Amino acid sequence: MAREFSVFYELLMDWVYEKVGDHRYKGASLGEFAAEHALSDEVAMDLLRYGMSEGGVGDRWGTPGRPTVSLTSKGLELVLQRRKCLAPSVERSKAARRAVLRQVWLDGEAGLHWSYTKALVGTPEALVAGYALSAREINRAAGYLKGKGLIDGYTGSLEGPESARITTEGQDCMENYNGDPDLYEGRGRTGATYNTYLPNAQGVIVGEQQNFTQNNTAGVDPSAFVQLAGYVGQISSTLGLAEADCEELQRAADELHDESTSSAPEPGRMRQITDQIKDRLLEAGTTMAATVGIQMAEQALATLTQ
Repeated sequence: MAREFSVFYELLMDWVYEKVGDHRYKGASLGEFAAEHALSDEVAMDLLRYGMSEGGVGDRWGTPGRPTVSLTSKGLELVLQRRKCLAPSVERSKAARRAVLRQVWLDGEAGLHWSYTKALVGTPEALVAGYALSAREINRAAGYLKGKGLIDGYTGSLEGPESARITTEGQDCMENYNGDPDLYEGRGRTGATYNTYLPNAQGVIVGEQQNFTQNNTAGVDPSAFVQLAGYVGQISSTLGLAEADCEELQRAADELHDESTSSAPEPGRMRQITDQIKDRLLEAGTTMAATVGIQMAEQALATLTQ
């Protein structure tokens, strides 16, 4: 896999923005970026020089031995443009899972005992609609695949395994279900059918589709959870949360949507994610949007006990 500087430059600018926002008088640690993206110190410095030559980043806030990266006006403009053009987060999550599963499988076919999932970051295989998947998205995808039994590996303090290997189930998914975890999860299952109507104001996560029919085997009506996920996806950026907390809330909404629209939604997992969302909304204070979200979360949780 070829790891391209131009892709890492894109990821570097977006990563700095996550750390310091639009503050051009602060910098983020280059070493931290290198560790998160599996880059050597030498390659990281070359990347910084490349980014400076492109005009998107600077190093003015660094100290000897501790280089930092800051955004220039051009870099900030590029980041904001990138974020406007990104595919919906659900689509990116699904693409990340397919990419990770395929890479772990390919490495296994090549005779490698372990596949290093971070090595996928910065490669053409980890692009969605022309934009790179971040190390965080790849790690999250690896965690999802491990949770579904498609790959195996030691997770440690991370969400997903850095070193992974394909399982029998993952092999079956690649060979018979085109490497699509969603298709594999829904194989041969029949169950109750749920028709869910989503009002426009709550259809953000689902996208253009405002109605969906689901056939699942868990005996769980997911309607309230899907509506909660869509609502939270709509309001997450309006609650006045810190950027990291806002992203965490959006991620939880994405996960709740994925779980509740799967062919076999797990009640325990839905409860866990909904509790996380409720906690975040409580932290947001007593705004009307947060209060409505908390009520929706409580109503959704109540359906699990009925």
